[in-house]
Amino acid sequence: MASTSSAPARYEYEVFLSLDTRHSFTDHLYEALHQAGIRTFRDEDEIRDGQELKPEIERSIIESRASVIVFSENFAVSTWCLDELWLILEQKRKGDHFVLPVFYGVDPSDVRNQRGSFTVESRIGSKWTEDNVNRWKAALREVANLKGMVVSGSETAFIAEIVHKVYHELDLKLLCSPPNLTGIEIRARDINSWLRYEQPGFPVLAICGMGGSGKTTLVKHIYNTNKQHFESSSFLEEIEDKPGVLLGLQKQLLRDVLGTNIVISNVSEGTLQIERAIERKRVLIVVDDIDDSDILSTLFGAKVLDTQSKIIITTRLLNIDTWFESISWRCRVYKLELLNPDESLELLSWHAFGSKIPMEGFEKIAAELAQYCGGNPLALKVLGSSLFVSVENPWTKSNMIEIWRSRMDSLNSLKGDLDAKIQGVLQRSFESLACHSHKELFLHIASFFVGEYAFDVEKILENDYHAKSGIMTLVNRCLVTVSRDFGKLMMHNLLQDLARNIVREESKDPAKRSRVWQCDESYCLLSKGDGSKTIEGLVLDMPKAKQAMTSETFKTSSLVKMKNLKLLQLRDVKLTGSYENFPNLRLLKWHGCNLKTIPPGLLMSSLVALDMRNGDLEKFEPPMVLHSLKVLRLSWSYKLVSIYNLHRLPKLEALDLGSCISLTHVCKTIKDLENLSFLRLSGCTRLWKASSNQKCVNQLKRLKTLCICSGTPKQPLCSLPESLSTLILSSSSFEILPNHIDLRMLQTLYLSWCPNLKSLSCLPITLKGLHVDWCTSLENITFQSARFTLQEFCYEGCFKLFEIEGLFKLVSIAEVDEADLEHMQWIKLYQNHKVDLVGDVITKGRTFNIQMLYEYGIRSTYLQSIEDQSMAQHEYTSSSNFLSLCVPLRPKKNRIQGLSVTILCGSLSSDEDGRIMLPPFAKISNRAKGITWVYNPVVFCLPRVDRDVVWLSYWPIGNLLDVGDIVHVTVFLDERMFIVRECGASLVYMDDGEVEKDEKCAERMKGEEVIGGDLSLFQVTKGAYYLCRRDFYKSETP
Repeated sequence: MASTSSAPARYEYEVFLSLDTRHSFTDHLYEALHQAGIRTFRDEDEIRDGQELKPEIERSIIESRASVIVFSENFAVSTWCLDELWLILEQKRKGDHFVLPVFYGVDPSDVRNQRGSFTVESRIGSKWTEDNVNRWKAALREVANLKGMVVSGSETAFIAEIVHKVYHELDLKLLCSPPNLTGIEIRARDINSWLRYEQPGFPVLAICGMGGSGKTTLVKHIYNTNKQHFESSSFLEEIEDKPGVLLGLQKQLLRDVLGTNIVISNVSEGTLQIERAIERKRVLIVVDDIDDSDILSTLFGAKVLDTQSKIIITTRLLNIDTWFESISWRCRVYKLELLNPDESLELLSWHAFGSKIPMEGFEKIAAELAQYCGGNPLALKVLGSSLFVSVENPWTKSNMIEIWRSRMDSLNSLKGDLDAKIQGVLQRSFESLACHSHKELFLHIASFFVGEYAFDVEKILENDYHAKSGIMTLVNRCLVTVSRDFGKLMMHNLLQDLARNIVREESKDPAKRSRVWQCDESYCLLSKGDGSKTIEGLVLDMPKAKQAMTSETFKTSSLVKMKNLKLLQLRDVKLTGSYENFPNLRLLKWHGCNLKTIPPGLLMSSLVALDMRNGDLEKFEPPMVLHSLKVLRLSWSYKLVSIYNLHRLPKLEALDLGSCISLTHVCKTIKDLENLSFLRLSGCTRLWKASSNQKCVNQLKRLKTLCICSGTPKQPLCSLPESLSTLILSSSSFEILPNHIDLRMLQTLYLSWCPNLKSLSCLPITLKGLHVDWCTSLENITFQSARFTLQEFCYEGCFKLFEIEGLFKLVSIAEVDEADLEHMQWIKLYQNHKVDLVGDVITKGRTFNIQMLYEYGIRSTYLQSIEDQSMAQHEYTSSSNFLSLCVPLRPKKNRIQGLSVTILCGSLSSDEDGRIMLPPFAKISNRAKGITWVYNPVVFCLPRVDRDVVWLSYWPIGNLLDVGDIVHVTVFLDERMFIVRECGASLVYMDDGEVEKDEKCAERMKGEEVIGGDLSLFQVTKGAYYLCRRDFYKSETP
């Protein structure tokens, strides 16, 4: 299916909303119209203070296709509202202006007959003439005789009826989207910015997420609210790769884009026509729910397009961008975040109670249900609707609470009581896995490995299920995620329930299933010595087994019948007996193990991973050579003193000894573990004190990851293996990193929670990730190269960090060198003024004296006011967000140094309305040189209703400006909330004798990636640069 619309260009708005007061009903009505994509005028949002209102109101009525008039008790008390009413009806008489009266708390007959507060006779004799009053009376009678709507019942449902009525009457052909779009604005914010600000070079956006995550709802909202900014638009859905279907979609797309039927005889011809159409016009195209790159190729071809059009796709494939990259299209991937706890509770409440918050008495159980849904909008809507509680029947409240509790107990019982609609949506993701081994891998992870290290799972399951490539496939299908911090496998609990339902369908008898994870079932099997060769994996967590006694002991013979058992996970389970007939396991995970040593009879020949954390082991020594063992985890073994004969583990790749506080001896054969790539020694303070142990670690030539955080001394390291790619030193007490550490292959460095760390100098150029969160003494960071290479950089809570080489620097105006201020010396007068800077965690929640921001060679600052406006006068000014200038002839002894830009910004609405703000952008283009810079500052200041903000910036582009060049300056603000009151620009000149001063300024802004330097990393198309280092879709919310 496809949808399209092209609103008449002469209309600025679809609806003019006329009302007398700002109460919750009208606020909700306005938001519902706005969220539905209906452009709505409401004077408090659209008119600046100080303007003549009446001409603006009249213009807005004329430029609207319809008016919705909300009559409330005091409507006729306002002569302003009465004049609005007359103007609206005058417009109705002139043409096809649709008028919808809505009666809120008033009787239409009182309006018609002018009774009560609608009596206007008393106005005669005041400054209003009899003609005015007669005109109002006639208008009230006329509008009351129109077919209107009287507010009754649920306001939410009634508002939805109003929106539907407007849809129908105006024939808008907008996409139907559900009411109560909780959390939609913050998720649409950055996408709206990408659509409206015309950031060059990225024609495609892929919205990715698991089934039911709200991708379609989000993209419909975005389509409705943005299509009017394009010449034409098309929304394609229900896409299938079947004969005739793709050809039909191509025809529909061309009809939407070109406005006429195009005759095409085959798919190849259709692809060519679409390529031409997208290049000729600026169009918005949405392709919903597509998981096949071949279909994309059919629709859009493989030609590199030079286009201002925008294409949005929704998909469950995280790696869909690789197809676009293969044809040299630039594609942004937006991973749709699930709802947070507050948003989840709100959405559930709308569907369960018809209000924003739970009904009294349901608060706790509603929060539990919202938590179970894990932020999945589909689950919240379905479960909420199925448990709807009517406000009009309060006598059912106690019964409904019992029903809610029963439903919650069912969901928590692990019996797989997943709603059929939710399961159907999620099942499609599972069935899309083409490889049987990937399906089995998904079921294994859901049953046993959620929260486990991906590294371990890859080793354990590689031989049976090609786990390394399989996990990648599951991640790309949004079925599994890998946590960025510790590399653990994570899965949404609804997907986990889906997988477990699939396993339960194998048999009603747990003993005949392939996987047993429910502890009560596992307890029964071990207690009875039951089981079968069908079982491949079993979990028993004694604290979770309801029937279990903490002192209970099982015999090792309880596992004899499980001949094919490969995965055994135990916690606080006590076993006695002989281990000679113990299953030949791939994984033995036995937390809280009661053994003091490894029993010699334990069959370990096939063991790939041994995890005996938090147990009673006092000595670890492999009883034999174990050629299969690759992972050994003994962390939190407080009684462990010594480890012997590690040479018997020739294939060992990961050794975890974290927090083994009594460990004093590890045999020197550790240095002979040629395959060891991961070593954790954090908290092993006794072990690390011996320099001989440090030397053994240094001899591990293939070691990639080393963790020695928590308790390391101030000078912790003698030397480390050059092979290291990840070094974890968090929670350590040193003040600086030793200079002699030369790690040429280091890519990730963790230094979080190091309170004494003051400086980081000359970090290696290979570094891709740096974590220094809550290093409260850290002041500056420098690198071996001036080029900033970090791809992941976390520095929350670094209250003293104001300089990051190659990234940005913040300096108080009081401390800025006068040479850097150039012609803006007057700013020093404001050096003690305060500003609230937002946009980055480094300034979040803090107030500063006015700061100078150095970034990309650009210098900028923010002021909350300028008392003497003459100080900020410019050669070129504009009362809009755009100005143009032509570079003039200059005196012979002067040369152009750069461009100074000043922006005066104001607010259109209060901060209390809760809407999400888009960050500011500045765009400077030199058409003659074919160069464009789009700059998004890392921190910025926002205006308020009672306070404008001045944004001053200096761009050192003098060497790129010649006489006669036409320069365009454009500033983008969130047009819903802010307005550019004035824009000014001046060319800054410098005498030839001041070259030395200019060079000193450049030295203070050192770095390769500055204007005039190498900006290739930020180039999006030829000559166009997007100056923003952070991932825009993860920027801090103002």
